[in-house]
Amino acid sequence: MEESWTGIIDVGAKPVVAREAIATGLLILSEAGIDVVENGRSPKGDVREASTIAAIQAVKETPRMIPHCHPIPIEGCTVNWVVEENGVRCTVSVRTHWTTGVEMEALCGVNAGLLCAWDMLKSIEKDENGQYPTSLIEDVRVIKKSKGESK
Repeated sequence: MEESWTGIIDVGAKPVVAREAIATGLLILSEAGIDVVENGRSPKGDVREASTIAAIQAVKETPRMIPHCHPIPIEGCTVNWVVEENGVRCTVSVRTHWTTGVEMEALCGVNAGLLCAWDMLKSIEKDENGQYPTSLIEDVRVIKKSKGESK
């Protein structure tokens, strides 16, 4: 039987450069859910405010959730919310100067932000059977990844 080794990829020899990744995702909501987000009337508090904190936490904790991600210094993180016709879009930008990219951090931030928003809207989004006929997370993706000059 052949022996197999796995682990974290060694990025120690790579140059430290400016890196940024931007990810986005959409939480499809009912009209009532959209109204609650727009007007800040969730029984659990302001959806965008709490979900922004969840997104930032997830960015910083990515290596704890995704085993092969390196712990990296996060130098900047921006979370943006846009209410769209059929839901709420979360876009997360993450910046660092390091030897590896930050796209997984941006994706973790988006997912945590959208999940927090869903959690805060559960009572509005559930139907009489406790199901979520309208709610759906979709279109989670990296929309930009860049690597700049060496430090």
